[in-house]
Amino acid sequence: MSKKKVAILSAALVAVAGLGLAAATFKRSDDNVLRVANQKGQVRAMMLASGALEGAPYTVEWSEFPAAQPLLEAVGGGAADLGLAADAPFIFAYQSGSPVKAIAVQAPVNQAPEALAVLVKNASPIKSAQDLVGKSIATTRGSIGHHLLLQALERANIPADKVRVTFLTPGDAKAAFDSGSIDAWAIWTPYTNVAIKEGARAVIDAKDYGLPLYIDIAHADSIAPKHALLADFLQREAKAVAWARAHPDQFAQVLAKETGLPLDIARASFDRNNRVSQPIDAKIVAHEQEITARFSKAGLLSGERDVAQAFDTSFGK
Repeated sequence: MSKKKVAILSAALVAVAGLGLAAATFKRSDDNVLRVANQKGQVRAMMLASGALEGAPYTVEWSEFPAAQPLLEAVGGGAADLGLAADAPFIFAYQSGSPVKAIAVQAPVNQAPEALAVLVKNASPIKSAQDLVGKSIATTRGSIGHHLLLQALERANIPADKVRVTFLTPGDAKAAFDSGSIDAWAIWTPYTNVAIKEGARAVIDAKDYGLPLYIDIAHADSIAPKHALLADFLQREAKAVAWARAHPDQFAQVLAKETGLPLDIARASFDRNNRVSQPIDAKIVAHEQEITARFSKAGLLSGERDVAQAFDTSFGK
């Protein structure tokens, strides 16, 4: 790949990662406004592409975030009513005391590899999880990348403290990875797509461990007063997700415009992040309990909150 194309890809990801965190400060809204925190290239892009919000009897106030952690801080802090994030950061926030509730779940359509991966440079001698011992790995604290790393270490019987984990935002982690100041990077799409196109390779990926669930997360105090708005939004979101599955090329064009990523990267990102609605049931709760146990074993959480209480099933009725 030419240096010019690499620069364009890198600039696009930096733009995605560096979106204004100041957007977490919302004005106080009335009962006819739904404040939705969005991770760039996720729900808002699907809603725009599909037109699913047309005719909604309320206003949606969007704010953009580069990763799940700041998005969940906005929802948990009461700055947003709702946001979509993956299973690991959701339960990490919940077990850390955040007043959030899961109100809907989306599951991966297929176990696409490299949507979530631990990446190394192509010339790296690292070939397996065992080779990570003593190495420096960047990820975002409590993220799906962090969880994938813990899964891989657990399966290889390697204590979590045998690797050197540096917690960075995706943008900072990419810079560290590109400069060679870290040995590996535990990250998700579209960063995986770009890094692999630029010459990285996955030493651990989703095909061996499974893709995460994605969860619509509401602030606990928003559920009762805005139940009707939240329920309507979830229905429209489901329609938008179905539209994107049926029109991947059209959605990729909107995604590319929203994120600044090249069209081929946007399309690959969608292909590796395709999801469908899933009822909240005992298996979902057990899945979150397993993640809690894994973070707790690594000394990152106490895991004292009842996982079953993290879910509000009233929206599935």
